[in-house]
Amino acid sequence: MTTSPAPTAPGSPSTGRPRVVIVGSGFGGLFAAKALRNADVDVTVIGKTSHHLFQPLLYQVATGILSEGEIAPATREVLRHQKNARVVLGEVVDIDVDARTVTSTILGRTTVHPYDELVVAAGAGQSYFGNDRFAEFAPGMKSVDDALELRGRIFGAFELAELATDPAEVDRLMTFVVVGAGPTGVEMAGQIAELAHRTLRRDFRNIDPQRARIILLDGAPQVLPPFGPKLGEKARRHLNEIGVEVQLGALVTDLDADGLTVKDSDGQLRRISAATKVWAAGVQASPLGRLLGDATGAEVDRAGRISVQPDLTLPGHPEIHVVGDMANHPDKLPGVAQVAIQGGRYAADAIKRRVTGRGPKPPFKYHDKGNMATISRFSAVADIKNMKFEGFIAWVIWLVVHLFYIIGFKSRVTTVLHWMVSFLGRGRSQRVATQQQVYGRLALEKLGEGFATSKTGGPKDHPQTPDDVNPEQQHDLVGRRTA
Repeated sequence: MTTSPAPTAPGSPSTGRPRVVIVGSGFGGLFAAKALRNADVDVTVIGKTSHHLFQPLLYQVATGILSEGEIAPATREVLRHQKNARVVLGEVVDIDVDARTVTSTILGRTTVHPYDELVVAAGAGQSYFGNDRFAEFAPGMKSVDDALELRGRIFGAFELAELATDPAEVDRLMTFVVVGAGPTGVEMAGQIAELAHRTLRRDFRNIDPQRARIILLDGAPQVLPPFGPKLGEKARRHLNEIGVEVQLGALVTDLDADGLTVKDSDGQLRRISAATKVWAAGVQASPLGRLLGDATGAEVDRAGRISVQPDLTLPGHPEIHVVGDMANHPDKLPGVAQVAIQGGRYAADAIKRRVTGRGPKPPFKYHDKGNMATISRFSAVADIKNMKFEGFIAWVIWLVVHLFYIIGFKSRVTTVLHWMVSFLGRGRSQRVATQQQVYGRLALEKLGEGFATSKTGGPKDHPQTPDDVNPEQQHDLVGRRTA
C-alpha cells in the first residue's frame, strides 16, 4: 500500500458541483448512487468492503450452491460507467455534522470527505442479544466471510465425522443447530438438510450423512413470524418432512465449542451437543446510528436504529438522509432489502430536488412487495400483497424475483447454471473448504487491530493529510487533531 497522498477526487470544491457522500455499498447505498447517475452532482460511495453483497442468497454460499462472486460483484464494476461516481474503500469512524465531513479509515490511512448531501446506509450486523461471546462458536450470516467460514465448518464437520471412532463424537459432529426461525434460518436449515440427505449421501464410507441431525431453534411460538401463522405452520411441517427438527419456544442461554444450552418455555434447561452452530437471530444497526444520534439529538432505539423524519432525514439536518436497516421510520418499516432499495432511490430523488431548487418530496411511503423464503428444492412460501403461495409456485416466484435483483448479466447466467446443478441434480458447485476460512476470523481477532496495518507497509504513527478537503479545511482538521 502506498502512503503518498491521493489525488484530488471528484466532488472536491474545484468542480463546483454539490458533493454527495454515500456511506455503505449495500442495497440502500448502491441504489441511491445509481439513481444519481444523471444528476449534476459528484458522488462518493464509501464501503467497508470492495463489493456489493446480495445478502438474501448468502446462505447458498454457505452451503456450496453459489460462489461468493455470484452474489458479491465489485462495487467499482457496478458503477464503472457512472462518470459522476467514485468508490472509496474504508470504514467510516466519524461524521461531523457541523463541518459536514465524513472520516473513514483503512489499514492506518485516514481520509476526510466533505459533503453537501449525505446518505447513510451502513446497514446492520448480527446481534447476539448481549452475548457477544457466542460469536466465537456460532458465526452469523451477514458477510461473505461469515458464509465462507460456515461453509468450512459445515463440510468440515462431515470430514471429521468420517475420521471419528467414538459414536458420541460422530453424533456431535453430525448435529447442526441453526438459531433463529426467520427467513435466513429457515433457508439455512433447509439447505443443510438437502446437503446431508441428497448431495453427500453417497460420498462417505464410515458415516451416513443422512443420519445428520439438523435442529432449528427459536424463542418465538412459530416459524417465519412475518408470514403469518398459516404459512408459518406450513413451513414448519415441510421442514419436518425434509428432516429438520423445529424446536420453538426455545431460548439459547449458553453456547460453546461443544454445543449449547437451551431453556424451554416451561423453564427447563437442556443441553444439545453440536459442533456446528449458525446464528441467524437478531440484528443490530451500525454504530453510526448512535454516533449520528449523539451529534443531532435524534433518538436511537435499543437495536441502534436512529429515528428519522417521514422524509428519511434527521431533525434539523435536511442534508442527512438515513435509509435501510439503520432508519427507525415512523411507519415502523421491516428490515428487508426492498425497504433499503426504495429508501435509497427516494433519498436520491430528494437530493436531486434540493440541488435544483425544487420543492421537497412527499413523505416516504414503502410499497410492500411481499415476503418469500425457500424451504428446500422446489418448495418455498411467499406472501405477496395478501396473496399467499406455497410449494412449487412460490419457489418459481422466489427464483424469478431473486434473479431479477442480482446485479450483472454474467452473475445471472452463472447463478442459473449453478442452480441447475444443485436443484436438478445432486451436486454442489462450490464445495471447497479450507482451514483459513474456518479459523481466519478468530486468528485475526486474537492478533488485534494493529496486525493488518503492520503487514501492509501503510501509515503507522504519523498522521495523514486528509485527501478530500481543501487547504483551509486541512488546516482546521490538522489543528483539531493536534490540539
